[in-house]
Amino acid sequence: MNGLTSRSTNLSADVGRLQNRIKELGRVGAITSGDVSRLALTDEDRDGRDLVVRWMHDLGLSIQVDRIGNVIGTRAGILDSPPVIIGSHIDSVATGGLYDGALGVLAGLEAIQTLNDADLKTQYPIAVGFFTNAEGVRFIPDMMGSEIGRAHV
Repeated sequence: MNGLTSRSTNLSADVGRLQNRIKELGRVGAITSGDVSRLALTDEDRDGRDLVVRWMHDLGLSIQVDRIGNVIGTRAGILDSPPVIIGSHIDSVATGGLYDGALGVLAGLEAIQTLNDADLKTQYPIAVGFFTNAEGVRFIPDMMGSEIGRAHV
C-alpha cells in the first residue's frame, strides 16, 4: 500500500503556487540585491514566521511551537502516530537567497496543499516544520532549533 487511503492517483504539485509562496516570503526581509535578510529572531524573521504560520492555518494544520520557537504544523493521518516531518528553516544569513531553507518548508506546504486539493487522506500524519536559528548568524550554535527539536520529536 502506498500510504494513501483512496485509489491510486497521479498527483502533481502546483509549481506556480509554490513559486508564488517563495516570492511572497522573499518580500519579507527583501534587500536590494534580490536576496533576503531574515536573521533569526529579528522583526523580519517574526514577520516571515507569521506568514508561514498563516499558510499553515489556511491548510488546516494543527500548529505547535516549542520552547525555542520551532514551529510544526501537522496534517492528521488516519493513524494516531508520529508524523512524517518535512521542513527546514526560514531564517537567513545577512544576504541569503530566496530558496535557502525556505524551499524545504514551502515545498512541504505545497505537498500538503496537493493532498488537500485531491481530498486524500494519508495513513500517517504529515508535518511541516521550520527550525529556529538554523543559520547561526545571531546566536551560537547554528542549527540550535533543530538540535533542541530533535530531542523532543
